Amino acid sequence: VQLQASGGGLVQAGGSLRLSCAYSGRSFSRFFIGWFRQPPGKEREFVAALNVNAGRAVYADSVLGRFTISRDNKNTVHLQMRSLKPEDTALYYCAADSTLILSSVRSASAYDYWGQGTEVTVSS
Repeated sequence: VQLQASGGGLVQAGGSLRLSCAYSGRSFSRFFIGWFRQPPGKEREFVAALNVNAGRAVYADSVLGRFTISRDNKNTVHLQMRSLKPEDTALYYCAADSTLILSSVRSASAYDYWGQGTEVTVSS
């Protein structure tokens, strides 16, 4: 599975950005795409995940109500980010796995496939 993340950039606090993760390769009956982020000098953390087939989404508490994860019909998962805060500044990664169970989607170590990061900077 290949993943290509895009859409990062510089935005003012309160603004919006949409990240995209294009995936290709094998198809699976159950397939999760997750977004993680790594703020400068900090550990990688979970942001959101989507069961691509079932459409069920899971969010970190810190982004609930501000971020929305969704997929289109072109093998791309989007992360719509609204009301951005300076603390959302990070390198954002998308990841994929076909063997996850819902209770594991928040763990970066559970994902087998990773895309390159896309940088998001939110200025105050």
